[in-house]
This record gives sequence, structure tokens and C-alpha cells, in this order.
Amino acid sequence: MKTLKIGDMEVRLPVIQGGMGIAVSLSGLASAVADEGGIGVISSAGIGMLMPGFSKDLQEANKAALRQEIRKARSRTSGYIGVNIMMALTDYEDHMVIAVEEGVDVIISGAGLPLRIPKILLEDKAAANRTKFLPIVSSAKAASLIFRYWSSHYGVIPDGVVVEGPAAGGHLGFKKKDLTDPRHGLDIVIPEVVQALAPYAEEYGRDLPVIAAGGIYTGEDMYRIMQKGAAGVQIATRLVPTEECDASREFKEAYINSTREDIMIIDSPVGLPGRAIRNTFLEEVAGGKRHPVNCPWQCLKTCDYKTAPYCITLALVNAAKGKLKNGFVFAGSNAYRTDKITTVKEVLGEIKAEYMAAQTASKKRGRGMPRVRTLPVHDAGMQNAI
Repeated sequence: MKTLKIGDMEVRLPVIQGGMGIAVSLSGLASAVADEGGIGVISSAGIGMLMPGFSKDLQEANKAALRQEIRKARSRTSGYIGVNIMMALTDYEDHMVIAVEEGVDVIISGAGLPLRIPKILLEDKAAANRTKFLPIVSSAKAASLIFRYWSSHYGVIPDGVVVEGPAAGGHLGFKKKDLTDPRHGLDIVIPEVVQALAPYAEEYGRDLPVIAAGGIYTGEDMYRIMQKGAAGVQIATRLVPTEECDASREFKEAYINSTREDIMIIDSPVGLPGRAIRNTFLEEVAGGKRHPVNCPWQCLKTCDYKTAPYCITLALVNAAKGKLKNGFVFAGSNAYRTDKITTVKEVLGEIKAEYMAAQTASKKRGRGMPRVRTLPVHDAGMQNAI
């Protein structure tokens, strides 16, 4: 298995753990993945709601909690640690500054196109060299736009990209009608993004890794998409039902107890479709029941709390804490395939074994890639959309 190179970083296991908010991937999960040779990722979204008295000043609580989780992760592992920071966060820049100040290895940023380079990375060259930046995109067009803008305006470029397909969990960067369109599948988009970044790799004389994300569940999936040009993969759903995952046991059991038909597409209050596991809370929302929103601070730029039927940040925090009557669980399209709570070591060990088996099978057939299914764009979630 090839290592994943991001600038001067060489990641032994080419797996980035997906950043899952709120309070699903914190220092516990991130440090466990880093210990196994991958990149562990802390999600900064709504992280301050874990702090006592957060409602008095959620912005400051977010800053304190993020710094605390990064330091906890660093104390537990010598491996690579990253932070996922959504552009939709009102305090996006605050989180960027803290992540860079704390010396995280990678910042991954989605929920918007980061055309403007984060100020701290522009002003602090040492920090920019130390902390890598990977935007999340869903198409070659988006990747090209970011790289062209950074190159022409700043004379620098990001360190690679994460390409997230429509089978991912949580908020999705697609319109509902596009979620089942084969043209948006990773098998199609990954080669397109690799090709789009090739001129920038040549101009700047460096590798620009393309990381595949969304719907990658097995090592066989991983092997196949890496044959399409991906330098590595981002995996989230399969790592949720692990002892090290920071969410509650009830949250993990929602994955284990789910069926394919339970995976559904919802309309999030922030204006994006999202993939989640059906439960009573979501059914009540679909039926018109409103959960009063007492917004202490508008944490998401695109959320209109005055018209929102519920506070998505609070709902996700409740779910992470096991209070599923007052929240719901985001999940990828393969969540129903999980069947037990295990450990990060066991999961990543299985993925490596599956990868090697797929590689061996491919070599025996004398072909460049195995005869396996393509990663699905369509799933039961669209049949059960709300």
C-alpha cells in the first residue's frame, strides 16, 4: 500500500478519518486513528457546546474547546492530527487561527468554497509550511476554481483536495436531484479532479494528492478508487461504532440497529440536504412539529434561526450525548452495514486486509483493477427523503 504524501508529510496509512460533528470525532477518535498510521481529524463544528456555561459566550466556548481537544489529541499520540473546519461557521477564522497556533498537521475545509486564503496562512509563512490545507470539493470545476484563484491572487496553492461524493454522510454539497446522478460518482469525478490539478502540480513542482471521500467502506472500495487516481481515502462511517469514537454508545447503536431503508435524505435548516438515520425526531419534523429555537449565537452563517423548525447544532449535540428523542444521527450511506462496536485498530486492520486481498486478486487476473462494484451513487436514502 502506497503512503500518502501531503507536502513534506508522509502518512504511512493513506486514510484520513472524516471530521464528524458535533462531538463525534474529537481527540479520542482522532488520536486512535493517528496511532494506527492515518490522519486523525477533530471536527470543530459546535465544539463549544460541550463546555459548561457555553450559552453565555458560545464563540469563546468554541475557541476554548477546540484548543483543549487539539492538546488532548497531541498528548495521546505522536501521529498526524488534523481539524475539519466548516466554512459555514460564523467563527471560521477563529477556528483557523487556533488550529494553526496549535500546530495541527492538516486543516480540511468544506461547506463552501475557500477562495480566500485564510489570513493566518497568508501572513505566517512558517505556519503555512507546517499546517497543510485541503479544501473539500465535489467536482473538478470547483477544484479548478479554488486553485486558479489562489494561484492568481496569492501565488500559492492548497496542498491537495478532498473530493466528497454524494454517498457521504451529514451535510452534502449537492442538490437533491444530483445525489443519484452517476456523473457525480467518485469513479467519474476522481480522474477529472486529478487531471484538473495536473497543470498546478507541474507549475509548482509538487505532488497534489486527491483524497476520495463518501461511500468508501471497505478496503476493496479503497483499492479500486486508488486505481482511479486517488492518493488516499477519507473514511468516517465505519469508524463511528468504535470504542474510541467520542459519541455516546446510543449514537453508535443507532448505526448498528439501522437498516438500509432507515438511511434518509433530510432538508437541513442550514439550506443543504443531509444524510441521516431515520428516527422519531426527524419524523416529527417532517410532520410539521417545531422545536423552539433559542439561539444564543448564530453559529452557522446560512442558518435563519427565526424560521428554522429546530436548532441543528443542538439536535446534533443531543444525539452525540445519546439524547436521541431530542436529536438525530448523521450517517453515510453505508451506516446500515455496521453490526458491532469494535476498535479503531480492528477496523483499520480489516480495511488493510481487504485492500491487500483486492490487490492480490487484481494481480492474479492480470488486470489493473479488480472486478468489483462501483461505489454507489444511488441508495435507499433518496427513496426515503424528507
